[in-house]
Amino acid sequence: MIDDFLARDLSEVEEAVRKAAAAEIMPRFRQLAAHEIIEKKGPHDLVTVADRQAEEHLTAALTRLLPGSVVVGEEAVHADPAVYDELLGDAPVWIVDPVDGTRQFVHGDPGFCTLVALAVNGELFASWTYAPALDEMAVAVRGRGARLGGEPIRSGSPAPGQVLEIATSHPDFTTGDQKRALLGLNVDGVHTRPCGSAGLEYLAVARGELDAVAFSWENAWDHAAGMLLVAEAGGAQTTIAGEPFRITGGNALPFTAARDRATADRVRELLSGAV
Repeated sequence: MIDDFLARDLSEVEEAVRKAAAAEIMPRFRQLAAHEIIEKKGPHDLVTVADRQAEEHLTAALTRLLPGSVVVGEEAVHADPAVYDELLGDAPVWIVDPVDGTRQFVHGDPGFCTLVALAVNGELFASWTYAPALDEMAVAVRGRGARLGGEPIRSGSPAPGQVLEIATSHPDFTTGDQKRALLGLNVDGVHTRPCGSAGLEYLAVARGELDAVAFSWENAWDHAAGMLLVAEAGGAQTTIAGEPFRITGGNALPFTAARDRATADRVRELLSGAV
């Protein structure tokens, strides 16, 4: 089923993502009323009417494009955690984050995106990263490379001796061993900053504008699209245990995705040396 689908013109998926953003997200950008913004677990974990409506829009559109597929979306899992188990099933799974960077969206910052990835049995086959306020669309298909605006992108490698630029989980939101691991990046030759939208940070790695990310949470909707994008652009990823990151969960944390294998290994060494 998946091979036949991938052999089709995947621009129909891109169009579905664009339509969802145009219908449900952009009309509400900088137009949200207070009652349309809700805290989930706290003031830094927000959901808006745009998140919910866009996920519903995408769920209908994507499952129509690929009959027999299912959707694991951030808001659906929040409502029913059992939905996450679909990642372990045999059916093709659309992994959806309707508004990645909700805080930015709420504050009128254009640095947010819609993330969609297609997986089967925990393996990623395609992904779409769309920043509607920036009009940027990045697409990756397994074995076929990564593209931004239709043009191939490569992550490349950092210049020898340059300071590594790394976006990380915000230190205020990490504790224990994971926080100590991230503090291991505070060394000469490395500059860290708190991440914005995870999807756009992965895009920055894939296009060679950021050297690596280091994250301490593993929700598939935040990472699936970006992981494939970085991999198809020539980058690499690893958990702190030196194992590949699994979208199905159970990873040793933190983990990193980087412009090349040497950088990923360097970041892992720094993370593991602090715990």
